[in-house]
Amino acid sequence: MLINGKPFRTIWEKSENEEIICVIDQRLLPWKFQIAELKTLDDFIFAINDMVIRGAPLIGVTAAYGLYIASLNEHNIMGIEDSAMKLIETRPTAVNLRWAIEKMLGCITKDKTLRAIKISLKDMARKLADEDVQKNEQIGKFGVKLIEKISHEKKGEVVNILTHCNAGWLATVDVGTATAPIYEAHSKNIPVHVWVDETRPRNQGSKLTSWELLNQGVPHTIIADNTGGHLMQKGMVDLVLVGSDRTSANGDVANKIGTYLKALAAFDNRVPFYAVMPSSTIDMSIDDGLSNIPIEERNPDEVKFLDGFHDNEIVKLLITPNEAQAINYAFDVTPARLVTGIITEFGICHANIDSIQKLMNKGNSGKIEKS
Repeated sequence: MLINGKPFRTIWEKSENEEIICVIDQRLLPWKFQIAELKTLDDFIFAINDMVIRGAPLIGVTAAYGLYIASLNEHNIMGIEDSAMKLIETRPTAVNLRWAIEKMLGCITKDKTLRAIKISLKDMARKLADEDVQKNEQIGKFGVKLIEKISHEKKGEVVNILTHCNAGWLATVDVGTATAPIYEAHSKNIPVHVWVDETRPRNQGSKLTSWELLNQGVPHTIIADNTGGHLMQKGMVDLVLVGSDRTSANGDVANKIGTYLKALAAFDNRVPFYAVMPSSTIDMSIDDGLSNIPIEERNPDEVKFLDGFHDNEIVKLLITPNEAQAINYAFDVTPARLVTGIITEFGICHANIDSIQKLMNKGNSGKIEKS
């Protein structure tokens, strides 16, 4: 996607040295655009933990590159496997992380030399990055059909879409998940407008999604998190598109905290609510997301403090009594009964175990519905 008119991915190998991985430091957006260089396993662990990078698909690809870089300094397979476990432990909710590491560990076979394993790890990390872009492009082509249908029903009037958190290209390698259908619609000159939830406490909507949409020229308006229900009551939202960090086999969707409330409001006002994700986000080993998806609890200071921009500097502001206690759940789980459907690179399915399994079987067999 574009930054000041120049195309970027969120992660890439440094052209002068392929053993240095570059990422956009998302903690500084939208005020400063800065590239961080990851050179060691600890760099990758910090980047994932401290949300230099974030978003389930990008976390997975970053972890894959992290394991490749870690392998360069390892002298045996056990050391590589230890590095893999350290990476897996960084973020518990996003299933793409474990999925990507398992793909990487599949490169380790007894018939390969250690040097050959390291080459295979690099090739796999590159493959996962490229595949992420391809998946998101497919997601956009399937999802845009929903927007086209609404546009036709509204006789060409603007389609109003509500998002929560950032499931844009910054959360992936490129294109995005929930934003992919929006960008596809925009490229087809379908008039769209996006209601951007601010997404407390880290404000990924007001900081990141808005910054993305500005760079792509997509009309949008930032709203406080509690505004979405009011807009739906007034008929000002045609479609809700959200991402997912993990979706269970029965269609329960774990996403950024506050998503559940949007789903309730959408259900009450008969607004279509779709979760958008690559198939790797669907955890077929869990058939009850409400009970079995682990919910990450982050530093309470993220609730007590806000980032701001003042005198050309990023500053932290305390917005609560200093002694006040806070709790910071990073995600919630939306029950499948509130989810209209799930959009993946394999197509669109209902949020139930039979429909999801059928779609996954088709996709894994290569029999994918044409977009």
